[in-house]
Amino acid sequence: MTSSAPTDLSQFPITRKWPARHPDRIQLYSLPTPNGVKASIMLEETGIPYEAHLVDFTKNDQTSPEFLSLNPNNKIPALIDPNGPNGRPLPLFESGAMLIYLAAKSGKFLPADEAGRYEALQWLMFQMGGVGPMFGQLGFFHKFAGKEYEDKRPLNRYVEESKRLLKVLDSHLADKPWLAGDDYTIADIATWPWVNNLIGFYAAGDLVGFERFGHIRRTLDAFLARPAVQRGLTIPKRD
Repeated sequence: MTSSAPTDLSQFPITRKWPARHPDRIQLYSLPTPNGVKASIMLEETGIPYEAHLVDFTKNDQTSPEFLSLNPNNKIPALIDPNGPNGRPLPLFESGAMLIYLAAKSGKFLPADEAGRYEALQWLMFQMGGVGPMFGQLGFFHKFAGKEYEDKRPLNRYVEESKRLLKVLDSHLADKPWLAGDDYTIADIATWPWVNNLIGFYAAGDLVGFERFGHIRRTLDAFLARPAVQRGLTIPKRD
């Protein structure tokens, strides 16, 4: 019986900065931020073997030539699947694309029927185009450098837009447990880390009147109670 040749990822310059101890597994390059944990939670939920590498923003890892060789947009997360389509390694960036890919690879968390699949995908796009960018801007103007600006119109603009998005989510969840209905999907994996970050790390719950959104609170609590979510929220481990 002949053994298969070891996986060779040397064609990817990023592996020179972050060597793969297990090159036969998905290589995840990330940080435990709302976007980063989408990938780690999905990998934990599906059970696909992977190896996580910390991209340290305090060291500007995201602007290193090695990281840019995988993601020219210098954002986390990014990954390499050594067993991609047709058995060839697949490099991938953009968290939404990664969730769709991992759902297809695992056969999990994206409905098999066409109508259900597109319902989940529309809420994934809602997060990518609305929840993430707007909550992120609110965090900048409320918690970070933006709080020093005398002109409060930018902060107010993102507070109001975040309230509007939360109202959309809360109304939608009034008669269903998850964004796409009865089933937990990649739309939830994408959205709830951002909501959790808004009221946690950004400490913006009072700003947006979060206590009014009871359906969101219910679903967020259900999300945070999942063991795979609890693990994924801390991956990669910070030094």
